[in-house]
Parts: sequence; C-alpha cells; structure tokens
Amino acid sequence: MGTTQLETVPEPKYWHLKTVLSEALDQDFAVGEVLPNERELAARFGVARATLRQALEQLELEGRLQRRRGVGTTVAPPRVGVAVGSTQHSWPGESADGWEPVDAAEGLPPAAVLGLLGTGGVFAAGRPVHVVRRTRVTHGQAVAAELLYVPAASVPGLPAIEAPAGPARARAVLRELQRLTLDGQDRSVELGSARADDAKELDRLPGAPVLLVTTRYFTSAGTAAVSVATYRADTCRLTFGDSGGVEIADEPRVAS
Repeated sequence: MGTTQLETVPEPKYWHLKTVLSEALDQDFAVGEVLPNERELAARFGVARATLRQALEQLELEGRLQRRRGVGTTVAPPRVGVAVGSTQHSWPGESADGWEPVDAAEGLPPAAVLGLLGTGGVFAAGRPVHVVRRTRVTHGQAVAAELLYVPAASVPGLPAIEAPAGPARARAVLRELQRLTLDGQDRSVELGSARADDAKELDRLPGAPVLLVTTRYFTSAGTAAVSVATYRADTCRLTFGDSGGVEIADEPRVAS
C-alpha cells in the first residue's frame, strides 16, 4: 500500500481513503488475506482512526471486506452474479439449481404473497400453504435465503403423514411441484431490508440491505407457487441475460 495526501481533496477524507483502499485491495491483497490493524493503517495513510474506521465500514458495506471474529478484517471473495433476465424456465428444486432445502411447514402467506397467489391461481383464500425454506451457499458462505409458498392444490399427491417437517418434507414438496407442467414464470427485483430470520441465516444484522427476488410460477391453471428469495446485497450483483434460471456464478471484481 502506498500513501496519499488527503488534505487537499474536496470530498470527505474517509470517502477518498475508501477509494485508495479499494485500489490497494485489487493490487496488493489476495482474497481472504488479513489487513493490517487499524493503528498501522491509520499511521500509513496519515489519518485519524475514526476516518479509517469510516472507510473500512463503507468497504464492508460494499462487500469488499469481511470482519471475522477472532481473525480480523479480511479481503472478501468476489461478488456473485444473480441472473434475473432468463428466458428458460424451471421449477425450483430441479437438478443443479444451487439451493439446499432446509425446512418445510404449513402456514398462512404474508399479505404481499397472498396477493400474488390469488392472481388467477389454485390458491384458496384463508387456507394455509406449504412454506419451503431453502438456502444458497457459495465460497462456504450463505448468500441467499428463500421462502417458497406452495398451495396444497399445487401438490395434491403430497403424502399427509410422511415427513411432516424438515428437509425431507421440503424435498417432498419440491418433488411433487415438479410433476406439474410449467407454463412460465415472472420475476421482480427490489432493494429491501433483512428480516430477523433471514438476517440470522445470512449472518447479517436485521435491517441490513438485501436484494429481494420475487418469482411467480405459472401453470395453465394460473399461479402455482411464489418464491421470495433474499440475497445479501454486499455479496451479490444482478446480471441480465438469457442464462436460464436464477443462477449464481463467480463474477470478476471491478475496482470502484
């Protein structure tokens, strides 16, 4: 790392320092490498530790750094790409979709999902649905959590007694869902805040920025299922193209 004169820069010192540090991460450090401590970095760049801390916090928010308990501040792996502009369609749970089933239970969908399920589908208002929870992991880190809402009418062959909950039940719901003929799907993406359950699963604080990807799956009868996937905004980037399904792939880091 080199040094730089910060006093004559019109933008906030911590912001300029963030840019300098970002360039240094690309040139001088490897993924997973531990940064020098705050005292050493502050002395090297001639700034107060409070200024340095602001720059480091911004880089962590942008997904450039990770703070690991007992280790220190390390260089984060590259962001992963979330393809949202696909033309090919597939049911969740099909081979190589990258998601791992965690649990399944019955419950009432939230109001937003209720509105989507009620749009020309097989959902009966007031009736509980199967709620399948899945996670997605890359580089050994959970980057996304999904809740898949499936009306009972979409999976009529689901055994009533076998595996009432847990991963086995989740796999059973997904297996039955794939027996239907998928006519299409639509997807929307928005910025949101992590709910408590998702934040815990994704190792973030509640309210942390996340990307919410909502997908509706259609059959000839209408909406058969709705997925709400929560992606860590600090580790994921959106990609658009005809890649086929939502997939996560390594993306090269671009210096900011």
